[in-house]
Amino acid sequence: MHRPPLLAAGARVALVSPAGPLRGAADLDRAVQNARDFGWEPVVGEHALARQGYFAGPDDARLADLNRALAADDVDGVWCVRGGYGAMRLLEGIDYAALARHPKALVGYSDITALHAAVGVRCGLVTFHGPTARADLTPFSRDALWRAVGCAGADPCGRADGARTIRPGRARGRLAGGNLALVAALAGTAFAPVLDGAILVLEDVNEAVYRVDRMLRQLLLAGLLRGCRAIVFGHCTSCAEESDDGARSLDDVLAEAAELLDIPCLAGVPVGHIDDQWTLPLGADAEVDAEEGWVRVVS
Repeated sequence: MHRPPLLAAGARVALVSPAGPLRGAADLDRAVQNARDFGWEPVVGEHALARQGYFAGPDDARLADLNRALAADDVDGVWCVRGGYGAMRLLEGIDYAALARHPKALVGYSDITALHAAVGVRCGLVTFHGPTARADLTPFSRDALWRAVGCAGADPCGRADGARTIRPGRARGRLAGGNLALVAALAGTAFAPVLDGAILVLEDVNEAVYRVDRMLRQLLLAGLLRGCRAIVFGHCTSCAEESDDGARSLDDVLAEAAELLDIPCLAGVPVGHIDDQWTLPLGADAEVDAEEGWVRVVS
């Protein structure tokens, strides 16, 4: 895995919508301003404001914007404006050869997990699980994003205040994962992330705990978690622990998976559908101490 060039002041950053639609022009205006606040020059995708059902326009239009950004020699990075759903529908048509010729930072989270996984598999390129461009960036999130993509040698992670030790231990491995629903959805495809030797980082939103249990069990049964070094779970936002048939806590589900794999597990780190979030360089080497509650990017 190799890193793309840093996004220094003056970098040209494409703003694209490869998944769900924006709520309106204000979302795009905020994305443009966020890019400018980092000193970057925003390059807005032609179809960034398009809408077709729950997509930001037809598949071919979203794909064209993404591939145009990947192929452009004068574009230094790609910042996805929103998640939602739709990125995995583009995976077979992405111009991976163009990205391999001209590596550039790819930033986003949630549904953008599909792009992170595919680029990691096809290009061996580090990508960045971080805020989407339309977000109201907090100082915490802004600082972590800048340390990840704009500062050589800076660690965007650290000690996670309030993190929970699910299973103690230390581990080192490649950061991999993202949104649990997307990681599970990619199982059995040519774009599934390689998790052997990985620190698996997960987050999700609006998923009942029994569905989290089911998705983790799917990954276990598929053998994709064999060789994982650790599980680091961020936040499961709006994830109900109770169902009509009873209740089970997220921590119980995570503890069970960690026990089966005999690996450390840390939960509650600042990753996911929350205001303050780390930007994680997926594919980079990192260390985790589940008892002390920290994650450190080491290369």
